[in-house]
Amino acid sequence: MAEELSIVVPAYNESQRLGGTVARILEYIGSSGIDAELIVVDDGSTDDTSDVAHNAAAAFPDAKLKVIRYEPNRGKGYAVRCGLKAASARVALFSDADLSTPIEEMHKLVDPIRSGQYDVTFGSRALDRSLIGTHQPWRREQGGKVMNLVIRTMSGLPFVDTQCGFKAFDMEKFRLLLDVMTIDRFGFDVEFLFVANHHRLRLAEIPVRWNDVAGSKVSVVRDTRRMISELMQIRRNAKQGAYEISSE
Repeated sequence: MAEELSIVVPAYNESQRLGGTVARILEYIGSSGIDAELIVVDDGSTDDTSDVAHNAAAAFPDAKLKVIRYEPNRGKGYAVRCGLKAASARVALFSDADLSTPIEEMHKLVDPIRSGQYDVTFGSRALDRSLIGTHQPWRREQGGKVMNLVIRTMSGLPFVDTQCGFKAFDMEKFRLLLDVMTIDRFGFDVEFLFVANHHRLRLAEIPVRWNDVAGSKVSVVRDTRRMISELMQIRRNAKQGAYEISSE
Protein backbone atom coordinates (compact mmCIF):
# COMPACT_ATOMS: atom_id res chain seq x y z
CA MET A 1 0.00 0.00 0.00
CA ALA A 2 1.32 3.46 -0.90
CA GLU A 3 2.41 5.84 1.81
CA GLU A 4 0.34 8.84 2.87
CA LEU A 5 3.10 11.28 2.01
CA SER A 6 6.33 11.45 0.02
CA ILE A 7 8.89 14.06 1.13
CA VAL A 8 11.48 14.99 -1.50
CA VAL A 9 14.74 16.69 -0.53
CA PRO A 10 17.07 17.74 -3.39
CA ALA A 11 20.70 17.86 -2.30
CA TYR A 12 23.91 19.02 -3.94
CA ASN A 13 27.10 18.87 -1.87
CA GLU A 14 25.06 18.92 1.33
CA SER A 15 27.16 16.51 3.41
CA GLN A 16 27.68 19.12 6.15
CA ARG A 17 24.01 19.56 7.03
CA LEU A 18 22.08 16.75 5.35
CA GLY A 19 22.57 14.35 8.24
CA GLY A 20 20.77 16.67 10.62
CA THR A 21 18.04 17.32 8.07
CA VAL A 22 17.37 13.62 7.46
CA ALA A 23 17.31 12.90 11.19
CA ARG A 24 14.97 15.80 11.90
CA ILE A 25 12.52 14.80 9.16
CA LEU A 26 12.51 11.11 10.12
CA GLU A 27 12.12 11.96 13.79
CA TYR A 28 9.15 14.17 13.01
CA ILE A 29 7.57 11.54 10.78
CA GLY A 30 7.94 8.97 13.53
CA SER A 31 6.58 11.18 16.31
CA SER A 32 3.61 12.25 14.17
CA GLY A 33 2.62 8.71 13.24
CA ILE A 34 2.62 9.59 9.54
CA ASP A 35 3.10 6.82 7.00
CA ALA A 36 5.66 8.67 4.90
CA GLU A 37 8.71 8.07 2.76
CA LEU A 38 11.71 10.35 2.48
CA ILE A 39 13.33 10.67 -0.93
CA VAL A 40 16.76 12.30 -1.03
CA VAL A 41 17.92 13.19 -4.53
CA ASP A 42 21.70 13.56 -4.76
CA ASP A 43 22.11 15.94 -7.69
CA GLY A 44 25.57 14.83 -8.81
CA SER A 45 27.33 15.82 -5.60
CA THR A 46 31.13 15.65 -5.46
CA ASP A 47 31.10 14.93 -1.72
CA ASP A 48 29.56 12.07 0.29
CA THR A 49 26.03 13.47 0.38
CA SER A 50 24.43 10.08 -0.42
CA ASP A 51 26.40 8.25 2.27
CA VAL A 52 25.47 10.90 4.83
CA ALA A 53 21.77 10.39 4.05
CA HIS A 54 22.05 6.60 4.47
CA ASN A 55 24.06 6.91 7.67
CA ALA A 56 21.63 9.36 9.25
CA ALA A 57 18.66 7.12 8.41
CA ALA A 58 20.35 4.11 10.03
CA ALA A 59 19.27 5.46 13.41
CA PHE A 60 15.64 5.05 12.32
CA PRO A 61 15.27 1.35 11.42
CA ASP A 62 11.58 1.67 10.54
CA ALA A 63 12.10 4.67 8.26
CA LYS A 64 11.35 4.49 4.55
CA LEU A 65 14.25 6.13 2.76
CA LYS A 66 15.09 6.30 -0.92
CA VAL A 67 18.34 7.86 -2.07
CA ILE A 68 18.52 8.65 -5.77
CA ARG A 69 21.91 9.62 -7.15
CA TYR A 70 22.99 10.50 -10.66
CA GLU A 71 25.86 12.31 -12.38
CA PRO A 72 26.64 14.95 -13.43
CA ASN A 73 24.93 17.77 -11.55
CA ARG A 74 21.74 18.74 -13.40
CA GLY A 75 20.21 21.42 -11.20
CA LYS A 76 17.68 21.65 -8.41
CA GLY A 77 14.68 21.64 -10.75
CA TYR A 78 15.80 18.40 -12.36
CA ALA A 79 16.41 16.89 -8.91
CA VAL A 80 12.95 17.83 -7.64
CA ARG A 81 11.27 16.43 -10.75
CA CYS A 82 13.27 13.23 -10.38
CA GLY A 83 12.18 12.89 -6.75
CA LEU A 84 8.53 13.62 -7.51
CA LYS A 85 8.50 11.03 -10.28
CA ALA A 86 9.78 8.47 -7.76
CA ALA A 87 7.15 9.41 -5.16
CA SER A 88 4.68 6.65 -4.36
CA ALA A 89 2.23 8.70 -2.27
CA ARG A 90 -0.72 10.65 -3.60
CA VAL A 91 0.59 13.79 -1.86
CA ALA A 92 4.22 14.83 -2.20
CA LEU A 93 6.09 17.65 -0.50
CA PHE A 94 9.46 19.01 -1.49
CA SER A 95 11.66 20.79 1.02
CA ASP A 96 15.03 22.48 0.73
CA ALA A 97 17.85 20.58 2.40
CA ASP A 98 18.51 23.42 4.86
CA LEU A 99 14.99 23.18 6.34
CA SER A 100 14.73 26.96 6.29
CA THR A 101 11.00 26.26 6.54
CA PRO A 102 10.72 23.82 9.46
CA ILE A 103 9.33 20.42 8.52
CA GLU A 104 6.72 20.95 11.24
CA GLU A 105 5.04 23.44 8.89
CA MET A 106 4.22 20.74 6.34
CA HIS A 107 0.64 20.25 7.51
CA LYS A 108 -0.19 23.79 6.38
CA LEU A 109 0.51 22.61 2.83
CA VAL A 110 -0.41 18.94 2.95
CA ASP A 111 -3.78 19.12 4.73
CA PRO A 112 -5.52 21.36 2.12
CA ILE A 113 -4.52 18.87 -0.59
CA ARG A 114 -5.65 15.86 1.40
CA SER A 115 -9.01 17.52 2.01
CA GLY A 116 -9.47 18.17 -1.71
CA GLN A 117 -9.41 21.95 -1.34
CA TYR A 118 -6.28 22.54 -3.48
CA ASP A 119 -4.03 20.68 -5.91
CA VAL A 120 -0.78 22.58 -5.37
CA THR A 121 0.19 24.50 -2.24
CA PHE A 122 3.38 26.43 -1.59
CA GLY A 123 4.97 28.23 1.28
CA SER A 124 5.31 31.99 1.25
CA ARG A 125 7.65 34.27 3.16
CA ALA A 126 5.93 37.40 1.89
CA LEU A 127 2.31 36.97 2.95
CA ASP A 128 3.08 37.24 6.67
CA ARG A 129 6.57 38.52 7.31
CA SER A 130 6.06 38.24 11.06
CA LEU A 131 6.64 34.50 10.59
CA ILE A 132 10.22 35.12 9.47
CA GLY A 133 12.56 34.37 12.36
CA THR A 134 16.02 35.07 10.95
CA HIS A 135 15.94 37.50 8.03
CA GLN A 136 18.25 37.45 5.04
CA PRO A 137 20.86 40.22 4.82
CA TRP A 138 19.15 43.47 3.77
CA ARG A 139 20.65 43.56 0.28
CA ARG A 140 19.60 39.98 -0.49
CA GLU A 141 16.12 40.54 0.92
CA GLN A 142 15.59 43.64 -1.21
CA GLY A 143 16.92 41.78 -4.25
CA GLY A 144 14.38 39.06 -3.60
CA LYS A 145 11.55 41.60 -3.60
CA VAL A 146 12.70 42.99 -6.94
CA MET A 147 12.96 39.49 -8.36
CA ASN A 148 9.43 38.65 -7.21
CA LEU A 149 8.17 41.75 -9.05
CA VAL A 150 10.02 40.65 -12.20
CA ILE A 151 8.52 37.16 -11.87
CA ARG A 152 4.98 38.47 -11.49
CA THR A 153 5.40 40.81 -14.45
CA MET A 154 6.93 38.27 -16.82
CA SER A 155 4.97 35.18 -15.80
CA GLY A 156 1.55 36.73 -15.21
CA LEU A 157 1.28 34.79 -11.95
CA PRO A 158 -0.28 36.77 -9.10
CA PHE A 159 1.80 35.25 -6.29
CA VAL A 160 4.17 37.26 -4.13
CA ASP A 161 6.68 34.49 -3.35
CA THR A 162 7.21 31.72 -5.88
CA GLN A 163 10.72 30.82 -4.72
CA CYS A 164 10.22 29.44 -1.21
CA GLY A 165 11.60 25.90 -1.20
CA PHE A 166 8.55 24.30 0.38
CA LYS A 167 5.81 23.07 -1.96
CA ALA A 168 3.24 20.27 -1.99
CA PHE A 169 1.42 18.53 -4.83
CA ASP A 170 -1.50 16.25 -5.51
CA MET A 171 0.47 13.79 -7.60
CA GLU A 172 -2.63 12.34 -9.21
CA LYS A 173 -2.98 15.69 -11.00
CA PHE A 174 0.60 16.98 -11.08
CA ARG A 175 2.54 13.88 -12.16
CA LEU A 176 1.63 14.16 -15.86
CA LEU A 177 2.78 17.76 -15.92
CA LEU A 178 6.33 16.82 -14.91
CA ASP A 179 7.00 15.47 -18.39
CA VAL A 180 6.56 18.87 -20.04
CA MET A 181 8.81 20.79 -17.63
CA THR A 182 12.04 22.12 -19.14
CA ILE A 183 13.68 24.30 -16.49
CA ASP A 184 16.39 22.45 -14.58
CA ARG A 185 17.76 25.24 -12.43
CA PHE A 186 16.74 28.44 -10.68
CA GLY A 187 13.46 29.13 -12.46
CA PHE A 188 11.91 25.71 -11.97
CA ASP A 189 9.65 26.93 -9.13
CA VAL A 190 8.02 29.43 -11.46
CA GLU A 191 7.62 26.83 -14.18
CA PHE A 192 5.96 24.42 -11.74
CA LEU A 193 3.40 27.04 -10.76
CA PHE A 194 3.00 28.40 -14.28
CA VAL A 195 2.26 24.98 -15.77
CA ALA A 196 -0.05 24.02 -12.90
CA ASN A 197 -1.95 27.28 -13.34
CA HIS A 198 -2.02 26.79 -17.12
CA HIS A 199 -3.74 23.44 -16.59
CA ARG A 200 -6.18 25.03 -14.15
CA LEU A 201 -5.04 23.24 -11.07
CA ARG A 202 -6.09 24.92 -7.85
CA LEU A 203 -3.11 26.74 -6.32
CA ALA A 204 -2.72 28.27 -2.87
CA GLU A 205 0.09 30.43 -1.51
CA ILE A 206 0.29 29.83 2.23
CA PRO A 207 2.32 31.77 4.81
CA VAL A 208 4.89 29.62 6.61
CA ARG A 209 7.59 30.08 9.21
CA TRP A 210 11.00 30.64 7.66
CA ASN A 211 14.55 31.34 8.76
CA ASP A 212 17.53 32.36 6.69
CA VAL A 213 20.18 29.64 6.92
CA ALA A 214 23.84 30.35 6.19
CA GLY A 215 25.35 28.57 3.22
CA SER A 216 22.86 29.52 0.49
CA LYS A 217 24.09 28.73 -3.02
CA VAL A 218 21.96 31.55 -4.50
CA SER A 219 23.80 34.48 -6.08
CA VAL A 220 21.61 37.58 -6.47
CA VAL A 221 23.39 38.89 -9.60
CA ARG A 222 24.02 35.55 -11.34
CA ASP A 223 20.63 34.08 -10.56
CA THR A 224 18.72 37.25 -11.45
CA ARG A 225 20.16 37.01 -14.95
CA ARG A 226 19.41 33.30 -15.06
CA MET A 227 15.85 33.83 -13.82
CA ILE A 228 15.09 36.41 -16.52
CA SER A 229 16.45 34.04 -19.17
CA GLU A 230 14.38 31.16 -17.82
CA LEU A 231 11.25 33.30 -17.56
CA MET A 232 11.69 34.11 -21.24
CA GLN A 233 12.00 30.40 -21.93
CA ILE A 234 8.77 29.70 -20.03
CA ARG A 235 6.97 32.33 -22.10
CA ARG A 236 8.33 30.83 -25.33
CA ASN A 237 7.32 27.34 -24.22
CA ALA A 238 3.78 28.51 -23.50
CA LYS A 239 3.51 30.33 -26.82
CA GLN A 240 4.76 27.27 -28.72
CA GLY A 241 2.35 24.90 -26.94
CA ALA A 242 5.13 23.00 -25.17
CA TYR A 243 3.09 22.73 -21.97
CA GLU A 244 0.14 20.94 -23.53
CA ILE A 245 -0.54 17.32 -22.52
CA SER A 246 -1.50 15.10 -25.45
CA SER A 247 -3.73 12.84 -23.35
CA GLU A 248 -5.96 15.74 -22.27
